[in-house]
Formats: sequence, C-alpha cells, structure tokens
Amino acid sequence: MNDKVSVLVEFSMFPTDVGESKSKYVSRIIKMIEEEGVPYKLTPMSTVFEVDSVKRANEIVEKAYKQLEPDCNRVYTVIKMDIRKGKENRLEGKIKSVEEKLGKEVSK
Repeated sequence: MNDKVSVLVEFSMFPTDVGESKSKYVSRIIKMIEEEGVPYKLTPMSTVFEVDSVKRANEIVEKAYKQLEPDCNRVYTVIKMDIRKGKENRLEGKIKSVEEKLGKEVSK
C-alpha cells in the first residue's frame, strides 16, 4: 500500500483593520513558510503550499495566523485543500501536466 499523501493548500490570510496595503503582513506569513521548509507558490491573490498531512496543513495555517495575531485585531482567511492519497510533488506536477497537454515547454 502506498502511504504517501499530498495535501495542497491554497489560502489567503490578511488583516482587515490595517489599511489598504497588506504586503507587509503577507510577507510575515511567507517568511514563516520558508522557515518551515514547506514548498510554496505565491500568487497575486493567494499562496499555495504542499505538505504530507492534513495535520501539518492546519499547523501551517495556525502558524500563519500567529504571525498576524500580535498587532491585528481582525484577520480574514480563505482556505481550500486538495488531499490525495498515493501522490506527492503535486505543487509542480499539476502545472507540468497541463503545460504538456498545451504543448508548452515544461517549466523547470
């Protein structure tokens, strides 16, 4: 039995009580994800990361909140998870699969 699990998490988290610009706060979260050694992709609207368990995914989301908690009174969060048994490295693999079907040179 293949016990590998891929948990892809797409989430957005930012304070709503600090003005228009959120990059100062989002960068705190990204720094934490990097320090955790978790593979991720930053997009203009969210961050996607991959871990090997739902428990680990929830730990990362909680640590993200902890980055904002000290000086933010209201935090908005959206979280989506794609949990798949028997797979790994889907953060890159899913994109490569689509690019191949489009006949594009696969990203490195």
